Amino acid sequence: MKKLIPATIEFYERMEKVDVFGLAAQLAYFFLLSLFPFLLFLVNLVGFFPLDEDMILQLIVDYAPPQVYHLIESNLLTLIHTHNGGLLSIGIIGTLWAASNGVNAVTKALNRAYGIRPKRIFIVYRFLSILLTIGMFLVVIVALLLPVSGRMIGEYFFSFFGSSHEFLQIWETFRWVTSSIIFFIALLALYKLAPHRRVYFRNVVWGALFSTFGFQLVSWVFSFYVSSLRNYSTMYGSLGAVIVLMVWFYLFGIIVLLGGVLNAYLHERTIRKNFNGNGGAK
Repeated sequence: MKKLIPATIEFYERMEKVDVFGLAAQLAYFFLLSLFPFLLFLVNLVGFFPLDEDMILQLIVDYAPPQVYHLIESNLLTLIHTHNGGLLSIGIIGTLWAASNGVNAVTKALNRAYGIRPKRIFIVYRFLSILLTIGMFLVVIVALLLPVSGRMIGEYFFSFFGSSHEFLQIWETFRWVTSSIIFFIALLALYKLAPHRRVYFRNVVWGALFSTFGFQLVSWVFSFYVSSLRNYSTMYGSLGAVIVLMVWFYLFGIIVLLGGVLNAYLHERTIRKNFNGNGGAK
């Protein structure tokens, strides 16, 4: 207990240094800007992959508050009804621009957490952010395709044993495990690649686990809070769902940044422990 209080104070000071809450607000803004261009991009991919709007919404329904889900659902259906293949390039450009700004904010926070002063020029900095953003998009696409292919493979395999119905029940029960694993892998890659220094996977596992389970917990509590109060529409009118969406994005940004700060903090403590264990500098 004596060590816990100083460690908590030290961790909070690192949070203040990184400006977690300020950068989380930036992330929420860029998430909002990139959300609907990304939905437009996904809608135009429906014709190329075995996807439909239900599969896209399935990634959201387990985490988002009901108001957020209905807002995204209505806008997604509007995009589907006004489907235009020529808008694919607009969706890609808009998503890359807004989402790469969000990646920049994460990179800035992680560099501060590790005490790194970036030495890369702006063009290289932006190019790497776009590459990392594209990687995150690929993870989302895989997250959409994996449940489809996994269910098809499972049905085919268990049909030989005459238990395909039981498999479907198990699949629906543990469907959230798949999304959690993909979310964890995406965070693992983000914490590994975003900082401007060599970071090993073993040094980012705890932060990725914290953010994966933390986001699920916070989303569940926030959804319960919003559903219980039901006064956002009264207070904000037609903007109530947008306000809930922004708060949800803000909480998500805080969780993601806290995971990165936790990785940097634990890494520094390990270095200090090894340094003191070796008797300091020789």
